[in-house]
Amino acid sequence: MTTTDPLAPLTALPGVAEAIDAARAAMDGLLREPALRRQRGEVRAAARLRSAWASAQLAGGDLPWQSFGPPFDDDEPGRLAQAALQVATEVGGLADTWRKAPLQALARLHTVAMTGQVPDGELGRPRPTPGVSERLTTMADVVVSSTAPGVLVAGIVHADLMTLRPFGSADDLVARAASRVVLVARGVDPDALTVPEMGLLDLGADAYRKALAAYSVGSPEGLAHWLTFHAASVQRGAAFARTLCR
Repeated sequence: MTTTDPLAPLTALPGVAEAIDAARAAMDGLLREPALRRQRGEVRAAARLRSAWASAQLAGGDLPWQSFGPPFDDDEPGRLAQAALQVATEVGGLADTWRKAPLQALARLHTVAMTGQVPDGELGRPRPTPGVSERLTTMADVVVSSTAPGVLVAGIVHADLMTLRPFGSADDLVARAASRVVLVARGVDPDALTVPEMGLLDLGADAYRKALAAYSVGSPEGLAHWLTFHAASVQRGAAFARTLCR
């Protein structure tokens, strides 16, 4: 029986293929950095910390970069920072899980983010609102089987999780981390070196919200707007990671 990949046609939307190519070229440039031959681990660690800080900033955190590092204070900004760092730390190790069981990978991201902050029975479980679990399962089935470019799939995962808010807590942290897991799993960023969260900050939080709002409309124009925006964040995240190499 022939099945149709619903994500494949999205590459034909205006500007999408070109934005994906630019993101891939930026990633390829990053992976060719000479410093990675001797300092890959250090660059990965620096990228992880910057990723966590930027994601916390996008979630409303206000800790300056100079103060970002464990141990964090046991207050709201500190707990957000800790959650963002915990999630970022999981990204590189979840690629295999994502390929086989994306829902399990998402559950893990939510669990490490919210342990101690929500009841144990809510950790890693979709909120009980009708339709949420079903939509999450459908998304997982589509993205794990899709042959669309990894940057595009990562963008769909990111936006779907941001608009669905499946867990009811830390959904934005999970969405940004899950997008990076896809980039690792699809071989776009096999060593989790890029920092697309810094790309999002560079593009602007308001532009980020508007791009997600465009996606939620579901029109071809809205989808193209989000996918090109997301690809631009990956491109800029790769450029930022190159500065870490230097």
